[in-house]
Amino acid sequence: MTAVVTLAAPRDRVLGLPRSGKLVAGLVIVGFFALLAIVGPILVGDPEALVAGRLEPPSAEQWLGSTDTGQSVLAQLMHATRGSMLIGVIAGVLGTVGSLFIGVVGGYFGGWVDEAFSLLSNVALVIPTLPLLILVADYVEDSGPFTYALIISMISWAGPARVIRSQVMSLRNRDYVDAARVSGEPGWRIMVFQILPNLVPVIASGFVWAIIGAILTESGLSALGLGGGAVTSWGGMLYYAQNGSALSMGAWWWFVPPGVFIAALGTGLSLINFSIDELMNPRLRKAAA
Repeated sequence: MTAVVTLAAPRDRVLGLPRSGKLVAGLVIVGFFALLAIVGPILVGDPEALVAGRLEPPSAEQWLGSTDTGQSVLAQLMHATRGSMLIGVIAGVLGTVGSLFIGVVGGYFGGWVDEAFSLLSNVALVIPTLPLLILVADYVEDSGPFTYALIISMISWAGPARVIRSQVMSLRNRDYVDAARVSGEPGWRIMVFQILPNLVPVIASGFVWAIIGAILTESGLSALGLGGGAVTSWGGMLYYAQNGSALSMGAWWWFVPPGVFIAALGTGLSLINFSIDELMNPRLRKAAA
């Protein structure tokens, strides 16, 4: 008799990570916000248009009511979602690239290169973040999403760089790295093809935390009135709601949605990061199982 073997696709993994309730929930939440950021602004129109009376509550015509100047809160929320997501992703990418370069190059070569990069990281870590961001944001004329993402990424790379450096220093003396070095492989190929693949969980975790930190940082700056004077993020909405006395006038529909969106997206990204931590730490994986 001939045995028939059916190869089924593994059902216990999602995007290469072990399947877990936290991972699935996190991906659903983040996917929802990504869809809103892409499609939402197209559906709701101009956030600056006057569409209703002053501080009208939610209704069939205006699902989230209006602001103190008659603008649609729903339209502002959709455009703010795109702005906050853009800032988070751009800052996450830039910060991750910077931390990778400093951590991998310094950790692999060691010597004076590592000492110079370590000194740079230490200086960046002791700089007071919020005063620096306030100072730079106050002097920058173009305060669009890319500008704020660039400012935030300039001070967010140091911590992840030190984590990556420590991982690289433990990998650079492994047998397969020594074999590649003896065979004549150049340093950049060893770093890219031998070391980087082993850093994927660390890189993914750092990237997720960088997005969370960037969104929260920008929201805090905008809520303080340093968002450039336009409703382009959730923090900007909170700033204008505060200036419009939304809380004292009971206009909850103006300030509650952006606050809920910030908390929900942070929760989704944190759930993804917890799943990555379980992948990296066998003890956490066993506890979750």
